[in-house]
Amino acid sequence: MDSLKRRPASRSTGAPAELLPGQPWPMGASWDGNGVNFAVFSAAATQVDLCLFDADGRHEVRRLPLPGRSGDVWHGYLPLARPGLVYGWRVDGPWRPDRGQLFNPAKLLLDPYARSLVGQFVWRNEQFGADRNFPLHRNAQDNAAVALKARVVSDDFDWGADRPPRIPIADTVLYELHVKGFSRLQTALPQAQRGTFAGLAHPQSIGHLQRLGVTSVSLLPVQYALDEERLVQMGLHNYWGYNTIAFFCVDPALADHRSGNDGRDEFRYMVRALHSAGIEVILDVVFNHTAEGDGTGPTISFRGLDNAAYYRLQADAPQRYENHSGCGNTLDIRRPQVLRLVLDSLRYWVTEMHVDGFRFDLAPVLGRGNNGFSRDGSFFTAIAQDPVLSTVKLIAEPWDIGLGGYQVGGFPRGWLEWNDKFRDALRAFWLGGHRAPDSTHPAITRAEFAMRLCASSDVYQARHRAPHESVNFVVAHDGFTLRDLVSYNQRYNQANGEDSRDGHSHNLSFNCGVEGPSDEPGVKELRARLQRALLACTLLAQGTPMLCAGDELGHSQRGNNNPYCQDNATSWIDWSTADHALTAFTARVLNLRRTARPFAAHWYSGLSDPLGLHDLAWLEPDGSPLHGGAWHDPGQRALACLIGRPGRARAPLLLLVNAGVQAQGFRLPAGVWQALLDSTDPNGRSQWHGQGEVTLEVAPHSLQLLAAAGAGVA
Repeated sequence: MDSLKRRPASRSTGAPAELLPGQPWPMGASWDGNGVNFAVFSAAATQVDLCLFDADGRHEVRRLPLPGRSGDVWHGYLPLARPGLVYGWRVDGPWRPDRGQLFNPAKLLLDPYARSLVGQFVWRNEQFGADRNFPLHRNAQDNAAVALKARVVSDDFDWGADRPPRIPIADTVLYELHVKGFSRLQTALPQAQRGTFAGLAHPQSIGHLQRLGVTSVSLLPVQYALDEERLVQMGLHNYWGYNTIAFFCVDPALADHRSGNDGRDEFRYMVRALHSAGIEVILDVVFNHTAEGDGTGPTISFRGLDNAAYYRLQADAPQRYENHSGCGNTLDIRRPQVLRLVLDSLRYWVTEMHVDGFRFDLAPVLGRGNNGFSRDGSFFTAIAQDPVLSTVKLIAEPWDIGLGGYQVGGFPRGWLEWNDKFRDALRAFWLGGHRAPDSTHPAITRAEFAMRLCASSDVYQARHRAPHESVNFVVAHDGFTLRDLVSYNQRYNQANGEDSRDGHSHNLSFNCGVEGPSDEPGVKELRARLQRALLACTLLAQGTPMLCAGDELGHSQRGNNNPYCQDNATSWIDWSTADHALTAFTARVLNLRRTARPFAAHWYSGLSDPLGLHDLAWLEPDGSPLHGGAWHDPGQRALACLIGRPGRARAPLLLLVNAGVQAQGFRLPAGVWQALLDSTDPNGRSQWHGQGEVTLEVAPHSLQLLAAAGAGVA
């Protein structure tokens, strides 16, 4: 074995003289040029063995008890060992399910700090620490032949002149995408690169992002994740990847298989190419749970290393897991070594892989202490003082399923948050629906629409947060695509194998009397107009906008609003049917955001200057101030916003909104006005201009953006 550089030894459990005590840091396997240091955490273990394998990971050739222990970190140093060495852990200790202790030395365990994996997880009885028929008993079957293993690596990479783009937060436009789905059907790319990191790095892909005007790609999980046993049995695949088991490993399935590597270098080439184009890379990370699932799940890594230390267990029933994630278990970030694991992983992706930030799935889990969520929790404190992590973009999905798990607005200052209040209000205002089908909630009023358009000041300003901390979106990966949102009134998730019970059940789509695709001209025009209105509001609103990949292309999932297990044409973007006019419209709106910045990066007061110009004013269509009970009239769907102090334009802007079913005339303020955007036009263009207190008719289901003379925006 070249990576070991010495004579094969017996499979005896006795430690050879050359295995030295080593150091308790860094964690995992670290090559120093002369040998490899190993360190792994387990508080309750009685013995930890380092198991070495041949280059293919098929045969265990040596088993070496770690000779060093510092606190709860076990360690050893193997001289002459080199990158390429394949290894795993066996850990012995108490088997006491009633105390949450599930040690089983018959199970080979994956190093939580593994940088590269060997093998592919397969669902077999050997993978379970407990006997599946008698759960209180250990499963004595050895899983080494089929277990995931780690490979020692060297993280050397020639980054050249790579530098982080460091896009100012006020200029940031997020673009959420799945690496595979984005380019899998892009025929302009070489076949082998479609659906890979190399495919995203291809000039064709980058050119689209640049023409569109987005600044930061937010990638769905790229860390190694597992397919749940239920999906495998149905012949399905966990396409989204929110089931992580290796927090330092790139999923090799997202790499060009011709490269012959584990995808790490291909990922880095992708980052370097995107950075060269001025585009940031944000990773969606899943630290709320692991792929080991609930008490009936397999023993892959954390469960066998120290179940009671890595997971949150129920205080009165330690054999059961707290399940704030809805996925069977919850990582226990309260514990220093688990917190260290998460922070080490984040730093690794920033320092070694050059990513620019993170979106945290079910992020309240990270702030859960002994008494629920706290924005002053140890995780947030550690991030705030970290010289690396405090400088990157941090985005929270601000809800989990635990008690008190809805935390929109509750994260620390500086964190961005997905704002579902914006999503729900904008959908309901434009599509004419309610927040829930039971009609217990009132229809969305102009008051709430205006509040959401201005960065949800009731949520963020009240907590001394900045406007940009509201991530504004109408569509994300989880739910209908934009095209489907205006085309379907119910979900069509039968292909997921759950009788369409999965996915969001509440109806926030538009009922135009036709379900699904339609060639009827009136229906097509109405749907196209609604898409443009929703896109324009999302991209022009105050806050940080987020697009979901494909929405600018008219991507449809044929009514499936939860295609997490559809690794096929349901989810993949079909570039051959792209709506090029919609793409051009989206690019135009983003250009207007970039050049005019309708809303400033600070909160508005609504007050006027000495000349009587308000920094922000809301008007009725007749030009009178919108105030009092008129704000809350659910039957009114038209209003105007006079932005006296735009973020970048040099003169006032006027936004005219008509979500009603009839055309609406708007009396304009005195002055010379020119239309910058008309959402009734497929490309968003308008030649209209006028002077004096004129009335401008705005078509139903549309908006217009006007600029006063001297705004400096074309």
